[in-house]
Amino acid sequence: MNAHGQHRRAGVLLHPTSLPSGRLGDDAQRWLDLLAQAGVGLWQMLPLGVPLGGISPYQCASAFAVNHRLFPEVLPSVQPTDAGFIAWHQRQRHWIDNYALFMVLKHHHDCAPWVEWPELLRTRDPVALQNFREQHQAEIDMHVQQQYQLHAYWQTLRQSAKARGIRLFGDMPIFVAHDSADVWANPDCFLLDEAGQPTLVAGVPPDYFSDTGQRWGNPQYNWEYMRQSDFIWWRERLRYHFEFFDLVRIDHFRGLAASWMIPVACPTAMEGYWQDVPGEALLQCIQQEMGAVPLVAEDLGVITPDVEALRLKFKLPGMSVLQFAFDAFEDNPHKPQNVTVDRVYYTGTHDNDTVNGWFASLDAGQQAEVLAILKVTDATQVNAAMIHTVLASRANLAVIPLQDLLGLGSQARMNTPGTTEGNWLWQFQWQDIPDDLASGLHHQLQQTKRLK
Repeated sequence: MNAHGQHRRAGVLLHPTSLPSGRLGDDAQRWLDLLAQAGVGLWQMLPLGVPLGGISPYQCASAFAVNHRLFPEVLPSVQPTDAGFIAWHQRQRHWIDNYALFMVLKHHHDCAPWVEWPELLRTRDPVALQNFREQHQAEIDMHVQQQYQLHAYWQTLRQSAKARGIRLFGDMPIFVAHDSADVWANPDCFLLDEAGQPTLVAGVPPDYFSDTGQRWGNPQYNWEYMRQSDFIWWRERLRYHFEFFDLVRIDHFRGLAASWMIPVACPTAMEGYWQDVPGEALLQCIQQEMGAVPLVAEDLGVITPDVEALRLKFKLPGMSVLQFAFDAFEDNPHKPQNVTVDRVYYTGTHDNDTVNGWFASLDAGQQAEVLAILKVTDATQVNAAMIHTVLASRANLAVIPLQDLLGLGSQARMNTPGTTEGNWLWQFQWQDIPDDLASGLHHQLQQTKRLK
């Protein structure tokens, strides 16, 4: 499949933490069976990284490592002499040794951020690191071996999906957390001061959703250094993602055209400025190495012509969300009539309320307008009409969150941007799945020519 996918397909968005067990064991196999019965050709999930402190999959300890809490507690054992382990370790040396060392150092410093560690460890003094390694080699080895086990387990899951004709669709946050193995081990790749603190941080400017913008606090990349090193860190990062996924979404794709640079002293995002990013050179470099890469550009929000030009140049599908379609602007890219084949169309994403929750939050006038546009007569039909609209659209890929397939309300919302409480917690139970869900969905996919 190229990035646009030659076939019309349907996907379901469900993060592994939303499985009844919250883990990828038997539940994942049962889930793949359900998707296969329904004729769904794609399973989309959120990033698999190791969350820092909280549980948000968008602030992680590494841009490479995966979270063992998403996997069964008992994994196949591994010996350091196993040929598979040795080969994997050789291929992944560029990140895994730093990550394992970082996690053990963090553990031995009461989980303090690396900028607060003793200076010789913070600045990666070779002798200090070697001494620490010698004292804690067994713990370090455990992290390395665990990441191999998770990778190996995932490959069996990926084979199970492939055998059922299901592709796996992953998500890659564009920025990384400051308190991560990547920033500690590759300080030259980021804009940091002498003490290792960011000088400029990421976010987005004030807009319709927020008067002060959003200050995310991730360190900005040193793009000049990245370019001089032929974007090797990025290429390795993507290469590892493609060992897990058939398709990868680049979150905040507009950050590859220009980045909102917020001076670290500013408490909000208001005093930032745009700075161009060599995204074209980066994507060119990736394409030269990997060919046409199956990436999806998350291009929601205010998108400028340079971002659109970058996406089109590399033939990357963008995203449209039906919940954003109900306004007076005829050129709104989320309106069904404006959705082209090179879009991935959603009822809502993990950042939206569920369709039923969203509709319930509208005032009476807005609700009447939605009903009229969807050509339905009452509120109980809205969810089904939204799903049908997305599936019937021209978009090559249509994705429905499981919450909408189950017709759930706001209590099943995955994430509310700008808040920290109560996110990422929703789980379904197997008894919540109606007996006719798979057959009903199969029928709809047949009607809309989306069967895998």
